Amino acid sequence: MSAKKSLSAEQRRALLATPAGWLACGFGSGLAPVAQGTFGSLAALLPWLLLRELSLPIYLALLLLGFGAGVWACNVASRALGVADHRSLVWDEFIGQWIALLPLLVLPAPWWTIAAGFALFRLFDVWKPWPIRWLDRRVKGGMGVMVDDVVAGAFAAIVLALGLYLQR
Repeated sequence: MSAKKSLSAEQRRALLATPAGWLACGFGSGLAPVAQGTFGSLAALLPWLLLRELSLPIYLALLLLGFGAGVWACNVASRALGVADHRSLVWDEFIGQWIALLPLLVLPAPWWTIAAGFALFRLFDVWKPWPIRWLDRRVKGGMGVMVDDVVAGAFAAIVLALGLYLQR
């Protein structure tokens, strides 16, 4: 198995030894044996249920703070693992998922649209249409880990918002 897909016992200890590692691996959700990104995105829904009650300016401020913390944490964790963008680093999925669900904070929507936002984010995160794939290949470090998922989240949010608007 490639270095980006599996964690040795030593890497797991290094990752969990610091607060940065805990944040970068999505509080443990990125330690799933398979589909780490999907598990990270699912785990992101739990805090989102609380975050959605915040005012939009506070929500956006927390997204910015979470992004900055993610760049730092993923930088630290990547160095500790010795792998640039290991699959276990899923804080980017948290931020991307929270961006994808932004339309649900301002547009009236039934409960199932949470699942639609989740699916759209996973679609764009896996498919990586331009410029997501370009960013994924060219931007390095913690910023590289985070930025492609931010754009995938934005794409998902746009499609979700259009779907909600057209449904009215």
